[in-house]
Amino acid sequence: MTSYAPATQDQLLAIRVNAGIEELAQSERFAAAEADLVEAIVEGVGQFAAGEFAPLNRIGDLEGARLENGVVRLPEGFDQAYGAYVEQGWNAIASPEDFGGQGLPFTLACNVLENLGSANMAFTLLPMLSVGAIEAIEHHGSDAQKARYLPKLVSGAWSGTMNLTEPQAGSDVGALRATATPITDGEHAGKYLIKGQKIYITWGEHELAENIIHLVLARLPDAPEGTRGISLFVVPKYHLKEDGSLGSRNDLRCVSLEHKLGINASPTCVMNYGDNDECIGELIGAENRGLMAMFTMMNNARINVGNQGVQISERAKQQALSYAQDRVQSARAGAPGKDPVAIVEHPDVRRMLLRMKALTEGARALLYYCAGQVDRGSLGDDVAKSRGEVLVPLLKAWGTDVGVEVAGIGIQVHGGMGFIEETGAAQHWRDAKIAPIYEGTNGIQAADLVTRKLGLDGGEALTALLDDIARDAAGEPELKALAQDCLEVARWMQGDASLDDRLAGSVPFCTMMAVAVAGWQLMRQRDAVAAGAAPALADTKPVSARFFLTRIVPEAAGLKGSAMAGAELLYALPAERLAG
Repeated sequence: MTSYAPATQDQLLAIRVNAGIEELAQSERFAAAEADLVEAIVEGVGQFAAGEFAPLNRIGDLEGARLENGVVRLPEGFDQAYGAYVEQGWNAIASPEDFGGQGLPFTLACNVLENLGSANMAFTLLPMLSVGAIEAIEHHGSDAQKARYLPKLVSGAWSGTMNLTEPQAGSDVGALRATATPITDGEHAGKYLIKGQKIYITWGEHELAENIIHLVLARLPDAPEGTRGISLFVVPKYHLKEDGSLGSRNDLRCVSLEHKLGINASPTCVMNYGDNDECIGELIGAENRGLMAMFTMMNNARINVGNQGVQISERAKQQALSYAQDRVQSARAGAPGKDPVAIVEHPDVRRMLLRMKALTEGARALLYYCAGQVDRGSLGDDVAKSRGEVLVPLLKAWGTDVGVEVAGIGIQVHGGMGFIEETGAAQHWRDAKIAPIYEGTNGIQAADLVTRKLGLDGGEALTALLDDIARDAAGEPELKALAQDCLEVARWMQGDASLDDRLAGSVPFCTMMAVAVAGWQLMRQRDAVAAGAAPALADTKPVSARFFLTRIVPEAAGLKGSAMAGAELLYALPAERLAG
């Protein structure tokens, strides 16, 4: 399926109701985000994504990225589409105005990525990583580094990457071995020689951008062990001359591309730095404080990966609905006649399609609620900042789980044809499956929720969120009960539960929390539509919201027992007896 119809009306509803864009526009910083501009951006990027990125989705999956003599090649059309993306300024939506950006809310940057990613998830990983690099340099770079790197990153002429993982380290970033040796004399005095290998580097090598700005974690000589001894370095593919133009190639290279389950058009690179002991990098921020600086980029990326769950859900839902409307098979049960009907008329297919719709819209509501809190936090609202921090693991974990589930249902709607690659339904599932894994597995997100986020602001950040849900859900007994169940689990985890107990129940608790917030935000959408917002959704939103509140919310409530079961049973068998 090459077509993509942007969900413009539902996106605008979420941006207005869940993110509260009109309230954001009342601030001096975001005053430009007036209704007309917001609509123009959402409609414009949707049309761009459908016209430029969507037609490349299938060919990208079939042909993929190829490494030829150290150069990554993409299928025909990718360079033109990326050039159009840069030319139209979509990369600059929320970037700082001082460096060529438009300075608009992060919420609108999320919408750009949502549309691009629904059209072509693998391709959209390229600008997604650049957004994170921009934020890391903006927050932690020197004035000279900002002036040198940000204008080109903001425009999209250059792209950015994040380099954490090494073969022996995996998710244990503290185990990395890449080194950074200070240069004390010569033309590069004050900089560092970078040496080491990084794996799983998304868009680590390609020819679509003029330069690639790698952000690399490495250790200085005599640095402390573990995460306390990590520093962050900016390592460009091409050196920069004094006037900012490109110079010679730096001593770094892509030595191989990973052969993956999905996102085949996204080159996932094994990168070598300093094979010839000539790789030059610059320190960003303070020595041994690199993980803190990189976390700025990681937090951004986790929101954007949660967004990918929405993206792939929307695309899979659209394809499944199109197929169900076209595929004629069997008479409807109980019908007076025996004429076959489109499978969309069969009750179980209708159930699957409504579940896809409700989950997609719920995840979208959570995405924009989170984005709106991030925007408020950037304006100095500390309560919103803390709430945004609580929401990030919910969005990343549950949002990406939703992406996998909805893509899987899409295959099921296609029946046997879904298992056949020619239909393209399987691509959505294969692409979606990486999202619960990278940028911190969903288990790591859940662990973050029950450790750092559970105690944030003395526990008030999480409990205040649940209090707000319970207050607003007075007329929705299932949702109110789920909020109260979440509060009971949270209090148990803050009280009697051991660390092992909390971690053992972290994943079901994370799901409970995410569904509670998503249901709350869908309820707000439904009420806004009833009051006259989004007339185009007047007949659909009440149904999808009701499905979520009466079908999906009770499922999440059923996870309470698992969340509070403790860790004892998990260790009832020694590791060697698990296979017995």
